[in-house]
Amino acid sequence: MTTDIRSLEITGPAEIDGADEILTPEALAFVEALHREFDGRRLELLAARKVKRDRIAAGGTLDFLPETREIRESDWKVAPAPEALLDRRVEITGPPSPAKMAINALNSEARVWLADLEDAAAPKWENVVGGILNLRDAARGTLAFTSPQGKAYALRTDVRRPTVVTRPRGWHLPERHVLVDGREGSGSLVDFGLHFFHTARQLIENGDGPYYYLPKMESHLEARLWNDVFVFAQEYLGIARGTVRATVLIETIPAAFEMDEILYELREHASGLNAGRWDYLFSMIKVFRDAGDAYILPDRAQVAMTAPFMRAYTELLVKTCHRRGAFAMGGMAAVVPNRNDLEVTRAAFDKVRADKTREANDGFDGSWVAHPDLVPVCREVFDQVLGAKPNQLDKQRPEVEVTAAQLLDVASAGGDVTEKGLHDNLYVAVAYTAVWLSGNGAVAIHNLMEDAATAEISRSQVWQQLKNGVVYADSGNIATAELVRSVLAEEVERLRGEVPADRFAAYYEPAAKLIEEICTSDDYVDFLTLPAYELLG
Repeated sequence: MTTDIRSLEITGPAEIDGADEILTPEALAFVEALHREFDGRRLELLAARKVKRDRIAAGGTLDFLPETREIRESDWKVAPAPEALLDRRVEITGPPSPAKMAINALNSEARVWLADLEDAAAPKWENVVGGILNLRDAARGTLAFTSPQGKAYALRTDVRRPTVVTRPRGWHLPERHVLVDGREGSGSLVDFGLHFFHTARQLIENGDGPYYYLPKMESHLEARLWNDVFVFAQEYLGIARGTVRATVLIETIPAAFEMDEILYELREHASGLNAGRWDYLFSMIKVFRDAGDAYILPDRAQVAMTAPFMRAYTELLVKTCHRRGAFAMGGMAAVVPNRNDLEVTRAAFDKVRADKTREANDGFDGSWVAHPDLVPVCREVFDQVLGAKPNQLDKQRPEVEVTAAQLLDVASAGGDVTEKGLHDNLYVAVAYTAVWLSGNGAVAIHNLMEDAATAEISRSQVWQQLKNGVVYADSGNIATAELVRSVLAEEVERLRGEVPADRFAAYYEPAAKLIEEICTSDDYVDFLTLPAYELLG
Protein backbone atom coordinates (compact mmCIF):
# COMPACT_ATOMS: atom_id res chain seq x y z
CA MET A 1 0.00 0.00 0.00
CA THR A 2 1.41 3.42 -0.93
CA THR A 3 -0.66 6.51 -0.18
CA ASP A 4 0.72 9.84 -1.40
CA ILE A 5 -0.27 13.05 0.35
CA ARG A 6 1.97 15.50 -1.48
CA SER A 7 5.19 13.78 -0.39
CA LEU A 8 4.01 11.60 2.50
CA GLU A 9 4.05 7.87 1.92
CA ILE A 10 2.56 5.04 3.97
CA THR A 11 4.65 1.93 3.48
CA GLY A 12 2.89 -0.37 5.93
CA PRO A 13 0.73 -3.33 4.87
CA ALA A 14 -2.71 -2.43 3.52
CA GLU A 15 -4.61 -5.35 5.01
CA ILE A 16 -4.58 -4.04 8.59
CA ASP A 17 -8.07 -3.85 10.10
CA GLY A 18 -9.25 -0.26 10.28
CA ALA A 19 -6.43 1.20 8.18
CA ASP A 20 -8.92 2.72 5.74
CA GLU A 21 -10.67 4.45 8.67
CA ILE A 22 -7.52 5.79 10.35
CA LEU A 23 -5.16 6.49 7.45
CA THR A 24 -7.54 8.81 5.64
CA PRO A 25 -6.23 11.51 3.29
CA GLU A 26 -7.35 14.20 5.73
CA ALA A 27 -5.63 12.58 8.73
CA LEU A 28 -2.43 12.01 6.75
CA ALA A 29 -2.44 15.60 5.53
CA PHE A 30 -2.49 16.67 9.18
CA VAL A 31 0.38 14.30 10.03
CA GLU A 32 2.35 15.66 7.10
CA ALA A 33 1.70 19.25 8.22
CA LEU A 34 3.01 18.41 11.69
CA HIS A 35 6.21 16.99 10.20
CA ARG A 36 6.76 19.97 7.91
CA GLU A 37 6.29 22.39 10.76
CA PHE A 38 8.13 20.59 13.58
CA ASP A 39 10.27 17.63 12.56
CA GLY A 40 13.33 19.74 11.83
CA ARG A 41 13.27 21.18 15.36
CA ARG A 42 12.80 17.69 16.78
CA LEU A 43 15.98 16.50 15.08
CA GLU A 44 17.89 19.57 16.27
CA LEU A 45 16.80 18.90 19.86
CA LEU A 46 17.90 15.27 19.61
CA ALA A 47 21.31 16.50 18.46
CA ALA A 48 21.40 18.85 21.47
CA ARG A 49 20.96 15.85 23.77
CA LYS A 50 24.19 14.41 22.40
CA VAL A 51 26.05 17.67 22.96
CA LYS A 52 24.95 17.73 26.62
CA ARG A 53 25.88 14.09 27.08
CA ASP A 54 29.33 14.67 25.50
CA ARG A 55 29.99 17.44 28.03
CA ILE A 56 29.24 15.03 30.87
CA ALA A 57 31.48 12.35 29.32
CA ALA A 58 34.26 14.95 29.27
CA GLY A 59 33.97 15.43 33.03
CA GLY A 60 30.99 17.76 33.30
CA THR A 61 27.88 17.33 35.41
CA LEU A 62 24.28 18.53 35.70
CA ASP A 63 22.94 21.46 37.68
CA PHE A 64 19.97 23.81 37.76
CA LEU A 65 20.19 26.23 34.82
CA PRO A 66 21.44 29.71 35.73
CA GLU A 67 19.77 31.24 32.68
CA THR A 68 16.30 30.16 33.86
CA ARG A 69 16.67 31.18 37.52
CA GLU A 70 13.94 33.82 37.14
CA ILE A 71 11.42 31.18 36.06
CA ARG A 72 12.21 29.07 39.10
CA GLU A 73 12.04 31.98 41.54
CA SER A 74 9.05 33.93 40.20
CA ASP A 75 5.37 33.31 40.94
CA TRP A 76 3.23 31.82 38.18
CA LYS A 77 0.85 28.89 37.79
CA VAL A 78 -0.27 26.53 35.06
CA ALA A 79 -3.79 26.75 33.65
CA PRO A 80 -6.55 25.42 35.95
CA ALA A 81 -7.36 21.76 35.42
CA PRO A 82 -10.51 20.75 33.56
CA GLU A 83 -13.15 18.91 35.53
CA ALA A 84 -12.20 15.53 34.03
CA LEU A 85 -8.68 15.77 35.48
CA LEU A 86 -9.35 17.17 38.94
CA ASP A 87 -9.39 13.72 40.57
CA ARG A 88 -6.59 11.37 39.44
CA ARG A 89 -6.17 9.31 42.59
CA VAL A 90 -5.72 6.03 40.71
CA GLU A 91 -4.51 5.61 37.13
CA ILE A 92 -4.20 2.32 35.30
CA THR A 93 -1.63 1.93 32.54
CA GLY A 94 -1.59 -0.29 29.49
CA PRO A 95 -1.55 -0.32 25.70
CA PRO A 96 -4.68 0.44 23.65
CA SER A 97 -4.05 -2.60 21.46
CA PRO A 98 -5.23 -5.37 21.61
CA ALA A 99 -8.83 -4.29 22.20
CA LYS A 100 -9.28 -6.73 25.08
CA MET A 101 -6.66 -4.90 27.16
CA ALA A 102 -8.18 -1.52 26.33
CA ILE A 103 -11.63 -2.71 27.40
CA ASN A 104 -10.29 -4.18 30.64
CA ALA A 105 -8.62 -0.85 31.45
CA LEU A 106 -11.77 1.11 30.65
CA ASN A 107 -13.82 -1.22 32.86
CA SER A 108 -11.35 -1.09 35.77
CA GLU A 109 -13.01 1.80 37.69
CA ALA A 110 -9.73 3.70 37.75
CA ARG A 111 -10.05 7.48 37.51
CA VAL A 112 -7.67 7.65 34.53
CA TRP A 113 -6.42 5.21 31.93
CA LEU A 114 -2.95 5.93 30.58
CA ALA A 115 -3.37 4.56 27.07
CA ASP A 116 0.24 3.76 26.31
CA LEU A 117 1.54 3.92 22.75
CA GLU A 118 5.11 4.01 24.07
CA ASP A 119 6.87 1.81 26.67
CA ALA A 120 4.03 -0.72 27.03
CA ALA A 121 3.48 -1.02 23.28
CA ALA A 122 5.60 -2.62 20.57
CA PRO A 123 5.31 -0.32 17.52
CA LYS A 124 4.36 -2.89 14.91
CA TRP A 125 2.31 -1.05 12.31
CA GLU A 126 -0.82 -3.02 13.15
CA ASN A 127 -0.40 -1.99 16.81
CA VAL A 128 0.02 1.67 15.87
CA VAL A 129 -3.05 1.74 13.61
CA GLY A 130 -5.06 -0.64 15.81
CA GLY A 131 -4.28 1.38 18.93
CA ILE A 132 -5.59 4.60 17.36
CA LEU A 133 -8.67 2.75 16.06
CA ASN A 134 -9.40 1.39 19.54
CA LEU A 135 -8.95 4.84 21.11
CA ARG A 136 -11.31 6.35 18.56
CA ASP A 137 -13.91 3.66 19.24
CA ALA A 138 -13.42 4.09 22.99
CA ALA A 139 -14.13 7.81 22.61
CA ARG A 140 -17.30 6.93 20.70
CA GLY A 141 -18.28 4.34 23.33
CA THR A 142 -18.44 1.58 20.73
CA LEU A 143 -15.28 -0.41 21.51
CA ALA A 144 -16.02 -4.15 21.65
CA PHE A 145 -14.16 -7.39 21.03
CA THR A 146 -14.95 -11.10 20.71
CA SER A 147 -12.15 -13.60 21.25
CA PRO A 148 -11.56 -16.57 18.92
CA GLN A 149 -13.07 -18.69 21.70
CA GLY A 150 -16.27 -16.66 21.53
CA LYS A 151 -15.82 -14.61 24.73
CA ALA A 152 -17.28 -11.13 24.30
CA TYR A 153 -15.71 -8.01 25.78
CA ALA A 154 -17.69 -4.77 25.94
CA LEU A 155 -17.57 -1.46 27.77
CA ARG A 156 -19.47 -1.41 31.04
CA THR A 157 -22.36 1.02 31.31
CA ASP A 158 -22.83 0.72 35.10
CA VAL A 159 -19.62 2.50 36.14
CA ARG A 160 -17.79 5.74 35.36
CA ARG A 161 -15.21 5.11 32.67
CA PRO A 162 -11.69 6.40 33.23
CA THR A 163 -10.61 9.64 31.63
CA VAL A 164 -8.24 8.62 28.83
CA VAL A 165 -4.76 10.17 28.81
CA THR A 166 -2.77 8.96 25.81
CA ARG A 167 1.00 8.59 25.78
CA PRO A 168 2.57 8.97 22.31
CA ARG A 169 6.07 7.76 21.61
CA GLY A 170 9.04 9.87 22.69
CA TRP A 171 10.83 12.37 20.46
CA HIS A 172 13.66 9.89 19.76
CA LEU A 173 11.55 7.14 18.19
CA PRO A 174 11.02 6.93 14.41
CA GLU A 175 8.05 5.58 12.48
CA ARG A 176 9.40 3.76 9.45
CA HIS A 177 5.98 3.15 7.92
CA VAL A 178 5.46 6.89 7.43
CA LEU A 179 7.90 8.64 5.09
CA VAL A 180 7.95 12.40 4.56
CA ASP A 181 10.18 13.43 1.66
CA GLY A 182 11.61 9.91 1.82
CA ARG A 183 12.67 10.27 5.47
CA GLU A 184 11.28 8.21 8.36
CA GLY A 185 8.57 9.98 10.29
CA SER A 186 8.53 10.81 13.97
CA GLY A 187 6.75 8.28 16.19
CA SER A 188 5.66 11.18 18.41
CA LEU A 189 4.10 13.20 15.62
CA VAL A 190 2.46 10.16 13.99
CA ASP A 191 0.92 8.97 17.28
CA PHE A 192 -0.20 12.41 18.37
CA GLY A 193 -1.36 13.44 14.91
CA LEU A 194 -3.52 10.40 14.24
CA HIS A 195 -4.93 10.36 17.77
CA PHE A 196 -5.70 14.09 17.92
CA PHE A 197 -7.26 14.14 14.45
CA HIS A 198 -9.57 11.19 15.11
CA THR A 199 -10.55 11.76 18.77
CA ALA A 200 -10.20 15.40 19.84
CA ARG A 201 -13.68 16.63 18.86
CA GLN A 202 -15.40 13.50 20.18
CA LEU A 203 -13.55 13.69 23.50
CA ILE A 204 -14.55 17.35 23.89
CA GLU A 205 -18.17 16.47 23.13
CA ASN A 206 -17.95 13.75 25.81
CA GLY A 207 -16.93 16.32 28.42
CA ASP A 208 -13.30 15.21 28.41
CA GLY A 209 -10.63 16.41 26.01
CA PRO A 210 -7.46 15.49 24.17
CA TYR A 211 -5.18 14.73 27.12
CA TYR A 212 -1.62 13.40 26.88
CA TYR A 213 1.29 12.00 28.83
CA LEU A 214 4.60 13.19 27.34
CA PRO A 215 7.57 10.82 27.78
CA LYS A 216 11.36 10.89 27.70
CA MET A 217 11.92 14.64 27.54
CA GLU A 218 15.34 15.93 28.53
CA SER A 219 14.90 19.71 28.49
CA HIS A 220 12.40 22.56 28.67
CA LEU A 221 13.12 23.26 25.00
CA GLU A 222 11.63 19.87 24.17
CA ALA A 223 8.57 20.86 26.21
CA ARG A 224 8.41 24.11 24.23
CA LEU A 225 8.28 22.06 21.05
CA TRP A 226 5.34 20.04 22.36
CA ASN A 227 3.55 23.25 23.34
CA ASP A 228 4.01 24.61 19.83
CA VAL A 229 2.67 21.33 18.42
CA PHE A 230 -0.45 21.69 20.58
CA VAL A 231 -1.03 25.30 19.51
CA PHE A 232 -0.64 24.36 15.84
CA ALA A 233 -2.91 21.31 16.13
CA GLN A 234 -5.69 23.21 17.88
CA GLU A 235 -5.60 25.97 15.27
CA TYR A 236 -5.52 23.41 12.43
CA LEU A 237 -8.73 21.71 13.63
CA GLY A 238 -10.43 24.85 14.90
CA ILE A 239 -10.29 23.78 18.56
CA ALA A 240 -9.95 26.38 21.31
CA ARG A 241 -6.37 27.05 22.38
CA GLY A 242 -5.69 25.53 25.78
CA THR A 243 -8.04 22.57 25.31
CA VAL A 244 -5.15 20.09 25.22
CA ARG A 245 -3.73 19.07 28.58
CA ALA A 246 -0.38 17.36 29.08
CA THR A 247 1.25 15.57 31.99
CA VAL A 248 5.01 15.27 31.61
CA LEU A 249 6.90 12.24 32.81
CA ILE A 250 10.00 13.39 34.67
CA GLU A 251 11.83 10.21 33.80
CA THR A 252 15.25 11.51 32.79
CA ILE A 253 17.84 12.97 35.10
CA PRO A 254 18.33 16.09 32.90
CA ALA A 255 14.60 16.83 33.14
CA ALA A 256 14.74 16.62 36.95
CA PHE A 257 16.80 19.81 36.89
CA GLU A 258 14.20 21.59 34.71
CA MET A 259 10.83 20.75 36.30
CA ASP A 260 9.79 24.38 36.74
CA GLU A 261 10.95 25.27 33.26
CA ILE A 262 9.08 22.35 31.66
CA LEU A 263 5.83 23.35 33.37
CA TYR A 264 6.42 26.98 32.40
CA GLU A 265 6.84 26.15 28.71
CA LEU A 266 3.61 24.13 28.75
CA ARG A 267 1.77 26.33 31.26
CA GLU A 268 -1.35 26.92 29.10
CA HIS A 269 -1.56 23.16 28.45
CA ALA A 270 0.12 21.65 31.52
CA SER A 271 -1.69 19.32 33.86
CA GLY A 272 1.11 17.89 35.97
CA LEU A 273 4.31 15.92 36.29
CA ASN A 274 4.78 12.21 36.89
CA ALA A 275 7.58 10.45 38.75
CA GLY A 276 8.54 7.91 36.07
CA ARG A 277 10.82 6.00 38.37
CA TRP A 278 12.06 3.15 36.17
CA ASP A 279 13.05 5.28 33.20
CA TYR A 280 14.59 7.74 35.68
CA LEU A 281 16.96 5.04 36.91
CA PHE A 282 17.71 4.05 33.33
CA SER A 283 18.51 7.68 32.53
CA MET A 284 20.81 7.98 35.54
CA ILE A 285 22.83 5.01 34.30
CA LYS A 286 22.83 6.23 30.70
CA VAL A 287 23.90 9.80 31.41
CA PHE A 288 26.61 8.92 33.94
CA ARG A 289 27.56 5.51 32.59
CA ASP A 290 31.26 6.27 32.37
CA ALA A 291 31.52 8.60 35.38
CA GLY A 292 33.03 5.97 37.69
CA ASP A 293 32.03 4.01 40.77
CA ALA A 294 29.97 6.83 42.30
CA TYR A 295 27.27 6.28 39.68
CA ILE A 296 27.05 2.48 39.74
CA LEU A 297 23.65 1.39 41.01
CA PRO A 298 23.20 -1.77 43.08
CA ASP A 299 21.05 -4.64 41.80
CA ARG A 300 17.79 -3.28 40.43
CA ALA A 301 15.74 -5.07 43.07
CA GLN A 302 17.69 -3.26 45.80
CA VAL A 303 16.96 0.30 44.58
CA ALA A 304 14.07 1.49 46.72
CA MET A 305 12.08 4.69 46.35
CA THR A 306 13.23 5.47 49.89
CA ALA A 307 16.86 5.83 48.74
CA PRO A 308 17.91 9.43 49.49
CA PHE A 309 18.55 10.36 45.86
CA MET A 310 15.12 9.03 44.87
CA ARG A 311 13.49 10.84 47.79
CA ALA A 312 15.12 14.07 46.62
CA TYR A 313 13.65 13.53 43.15
CA THR A 314 10.09 12.77 44.27
CA GLU A 315 9.91 15.44 46.97
CA LEU A 316 11.18 18.08 44.55
CA LEU A 317 8.54 16.96 42.06
CA VAL A 318 5.67 17.30 44.57
CA LYS A 319 6.89 20.70 45.76
CA THR A 320 7.33 22.01 42.22
CA CYS A 321 3.95 20.78 41.01
CA HIS A 322 1.89 22.09 43.89
CA ARG A 323 3.61 25.47 43.91
CA ARG A 324 2.59 25.80 40.24
CA GLY A 325 -0.96 24.43 40.59
CA ALA A 326 -0.08 21.20 38.76
CA PHE A 327 -0.74 17.62 39.79
CA ALA A 328 2.04 15.40 41.13
CA MET A 329 1.49 11.85 39.92
CA GLY A 330 3.16 8.85 41.53
CA GLY A 331 4.93 6.11 39.65
CA MET A 332 4.45 2.49 38.82
CA ALA A 333 4.65 -0.26 41.39
CA ALA A 334 5.93 -3.07 39.19
CA VAL A 335 4.50 -5.99 41.20
CA VAL A 336 1.37 -7.64 39.84
CA PRO A 337 -1.02 -10.15 41.41
CA ASN A 338 -1.51 -13.70 40.25
CA ARG A 339 -5.09 -14.89 40.45
CA ASN A 340 -3.88 -18.49 40.63
CA ASP A 341 -1.51 -17.89 43.54
CA LEU A 342 -2.95 -16.33 46.68
CA GLU A 343 0.44 -15.83 48.33
CA VAL A 344 1.83 -13.95 45.33
CA THR A 345 -1.33 -11.84 45.22
CA ARG A 346 -1.19 -11.05 48.93
CA ALA A 347 2.46 -10.03 48.66
CA ALA A 348 1.67 -7.83 45.65
CA PHE A 349 -1.15 -6.09 47.49
CA ASP A 350 1.08 -5.44 50.51
CA LYS A 351 3.89 -3.97 48.40
CA VAL A 352 1.56 -1.78 46.39
CA ARG A 353 -0.22 -0.58 49.52
CA ALA A 354 3.10 0.40 51.12
CA ASP A 355 4.28 2.14 47.96
CA LYS A 356 1.07 4.12 47.49
CA THR A 357 0.89 5.02 51.18
CA ARG A 358 4.32 6.62 50.96
CA GLU A 359 3.29 8.57 47.86
CA ALA A 360 -0.05 9.72 49.31
CA ASN A 361 1.60 10.88 52.54
CA ASP A 362 4.25 12.75 50.55
CA GLY A 363 1.57 14.77 48.79
CA PHE A 364 1.13 13.01 45.45
CA ASP A 365 -2.32 13.49 43.96
CA GLY A 366 -2.61 9.94 42.63
CA SER A 367 -0.56 7.08 41.32
CA TRP A 368 -0.23 4.29 38.76
CA VAL A 369 -1.06 0.61 38.82
CA ALA A 370 -0.51 -1.97 36.09
CA HIS A 371 -3.35 -4.39 36.80
CA PRO A 372 -7.13 -3.97 37.35
CA ASP A 373 -6.96 -5.94 40.62
CA LEU A 374 -4.66 -3.25 42.06
CA VAL A 375 -7.07 -0.37 41.37
CA PRO A 376 -9.01 -0.86 44.66
CA VAL A 377 -5.75 -1.09 46.62
CA CYS A 378 -4.45 2.22 45.30
CA ARG A 379 -7.85 3.89 45.58
CA GLU A 380 -8.27 2.82 49.22
CA VAL A 381 -4.92 4.35 50.17
CA PHE A 382 -5.63 7.68 48.49
CA ASP A 383 -9.22 7.74 49.80
CA GLN A 384 -7.85 7.60 53.34
CA VAL A 385 -5.56 10.57 52.74
CA LEU A 386 -7.75 12.68 50.46
CA GLY A 387 -11.08 12.16 52.17
CA ALA A 388 -13.61 14.31 50.31
CA LYS A 389 -10.91 16.27 48.44
CA PRO A 390 -10.19 15.40 44.79
CA ASN A 391 -6.46 16.09 45.10
CA GLN A 392 -3.72 17.51 47.34
CA LEU A 393 -2.89 20.73 45.49
CA ASP A 394 -3.29 22.51 48.81
CA LYS A 395 -0.42 20.50 50.31
CA GLN A 396 2.56 22.72 49.74
CA ARG A 397 6.04 21.53 50.65
CA PRO A 398 7.95 24.72 51.59
CA GLU A 399 10.28 22.74 53.83
CA VAL A 400 11.68 20.80 50.88
CA GLU A 401 15.03 22.08 49.64
CA VAL A 402 16.81 19.86 47.12
CA THR A 403 20.33 20.43 45.82
CA ALA A 404 21.98 19.15 42.67
CA ALA A 405 24.27 17.01 44.81
CA GLN A 406 21.26 15.30 46.43
CA LEU A 407 19.69 14.49 43.06
CA LEU A 408 22.98 12.96 41.89
CA ASP A 409 23.84 11.05 45.09
CA VAL A 410 23.52 7.59 43.56
CA ALA A 411 25.83 6.17 46.23
CA SER A 412 23.09 6.88 48.80
CA ALA A 413 21.17 3.90 47.40
CA GLY A 414 23.50 1.50 49.20
CA GLY A 415 23.15 -2.17 48.36
CA ASP A 416 25.39 -4.50 46.39
CA VAL A 417 26.13 -5.37 42.79
CA THR A 418 25.89 -9.14 42.53
CA GLU A 419 26.35 -11.85 39.97
CA LYS A 420 22.84 -12.99 40.78
CA GLY A 421 21.74 -9.52 39.70
CA LEU A 422 23.66 -10.02 36.45
CA HIS A 423 21.71 -13.24 35.85
CA ASP A 424 18.42 -11.46 36.59
CA ASN A 425 19.28 -8.53 34.32
CA LEU A 426 20.17 -10.71 31.36
CA TYR A 427 17.12 -12.93 31.81
CA VAL A 428 14.78 -9.92 31.91
CA ALA A 429 16.51 -8.15 29.01
CA VAL A 430 16.22 -11.17 26.72
CA ALA A 431 12.76 -12.25 27.85
CA TYR A 432 11.30 -8.77 27.49
CA THR A 433 12.97 -8.05 24.15
CA ALA A 434 11.69 -11.36 22.77
CA VAL A 435 8.13 -10.54 23.79
CA TRP A 436 8.53 -7.03 22.34
CA LEU A 437 9.68 -8.51 19.03
CA SER A 438 6.55 -10.66 19.02
CA GLY A 439 4.44 -7.49 19.15
CA ASN A 440 3.67 -7.19 22.87
CA GLY A 441 5.13 -4.25 24.81
CA ALA A 442 4.36 -5.26 28.40
CA VAL A 443 4.71 -8.65 30.06
CA ALA A 444 4.67 -10.08 33.57
CA ILE A 445 8.01 -11.76 34.37
CA HIS A 446 8.37 -13.37 37.80
CA ASN A 447 5.35 -11.42 39.09
CA LEU A 448 6.75 -8.06 37.98
CA MET A 449 5.25 -6.07 35.12
CA GLU A 450 8.16 -5.41 32.80
CA ASP A 451 8.09 -2.86 30.02
CA ALA A 452 10.73 -1.13 27.94
CA ALA A 453 11.92 0.92 30.93
CA THR A 454 12.82 -2.08 33.08
CA ALA A 455 14.49 -3.82 30.15
CA GLU A 456 16.52 -0.65 29.56
CA ILE A 457 17.70 -0.62 33.18
CA SER A 458 18.66 -4.29 32.96
CA ARG A 459 20.83 -4.09 29.84
CA SER A 460 22.31 -0.70 30.86
CA GLN A 461 23.43 -2.04 34.22
CA VAL A 462 25.24 -4.88 32.46
CA TRP A 463 27.01 -2.46 30.09
CA GLN A 464 28.01 -0.15 32.95
CA GLN A 465 29.29 -3.00 35.11
CA LEU A 466 31.36 -4.29 32.22
CA LYS A 467 32.68 -0.82 31.38
CA ASN A 468 33.80 -0.25 34.98
CA GLY A 469 35.11 -3.76 35.73
CA VAL A 470 32.79 -4.20 38.71
CA VAL A 471 33.62 -6.92 41.24
CA TYR A 472 30.45 -8.84 42.10
CA ALA A 473 29.84 -8.91 45.84
CA ASP A 474 28.45 -12.44 46.01
CA SER A 475 30.99 -14.24 43.83
CA GLY A 476 34.12 -12.09 43.75
CA ASN A 477 34.15 -12.37 39.96
CA ILE A 478 35.02 -9.35 37.84
CA ALA A 479 32.59 -8.20 35.17
CA THR A 480 34.12 -9.19 31.84
CA ALA A 481 32.73 -9.79 28.38
CA GLU A 482 33.49 -13.50 28.81
CA LEU A 483 31.50 -13.65 32.05
CA VAL A 484 28.59 -11.74 30.54
CA ARG A 485 28.48 -14.09 27.56
CA SER A 486 28.68 -17.14 29.84
CA VAL A 487 25.85 -15.93 32.09
CA LEU A 488 23.81 -14.92 29.04
CA ALA A 489 24.18 -18.41 27.59
CA GLU A 490 22.89 -19.91 30.86
CA GLU A 491 19.86 -17.62 30.91
CA VAL A 492 19.10 -18.23 27.24
CA GLU A 493 19.11 -21.98 27.88
CA ARG A 494 16.80 -21.42 30.81
CA LEU A 495 14.43 -19.50 28.56
CA ARG A 496 14.66 -22.21 25.91
CA GLY A 497 13.06 -24.59 28.39
CA GLU A 498 10.24 -22.18 29.20
CA VAL A 499 8.80 -21.40 25.75
CA PRO A 500 7.78 -23.42 22.68
CA ALA A 501 10.60 -24.18 20.25
CA ASP A 502 9.10 -22.22 17.34
CA ARG A 503 8.59 -19.14 19.50
CA PHE A 504 12.12 -19.44 20.88
CA ALA A 505 13.60 -19.55 17.38
CA ALA A 506 11.46 -16.69 16.09
CA TYR A 507 11.92 -14.23 18.95
CA TYR A 508 14.27 -15.36 21.72
CA GLU A 509 17.26 -16.18 19.55
CA PRO A 510 17.32 -12.75 17.84
CA ALA A 511 16.64 -11.09 21.19
CA ALA A 512 19.58 -12.88 22.80
CA LYS A 513 21.88 -11.91 19.94
CA LEU A 514 20.83 -8.27 20.21
CA ILE A 515 21.28 -8.16 23.99
CA GLU A 516 24.75 -9.70 23.70
CA GLU A 517 25.74 -7.14 21.06
CA ILE A 518 24.58 -4.05 22.94
CA CYS A 519 25.79 -5.21 26.36
CA THR A 520 29.32 -6.04 25.19
CA SER A 521 29.75 -3.27 22.61
CA ASP A 522 32.37 -0.58 23.28
CA ASP A 523 29.76 2.01 22.33
CA TYR A 524 26.64 2.45 24.44
CA VAL A 525 23.32 2.21 22.56
CA ASP A 526 21.06 5.05 23.71
CA PHE A 527 17.80 3.11 23.46
CA LEU A 528 17.32 -0.66 23.24
CA THR A 529 14.17 -0.09 21.21
CA LEU A 530 16.06 1.56 18.34
CA PRO A 531 18.04 -1.52 17.18
CA ALA A 532 15.14 -3.74 18.26
CA TYR A 533 12.84 -1.75 15.96
CA GLU A 534 14.97 -2.86 13.01
CA LEU A 535 14.14 -6.48 13.92
CA LEU A 536 10.44 -5.90 14.52
CA GLY A 537 8.27 -7.61 11.94
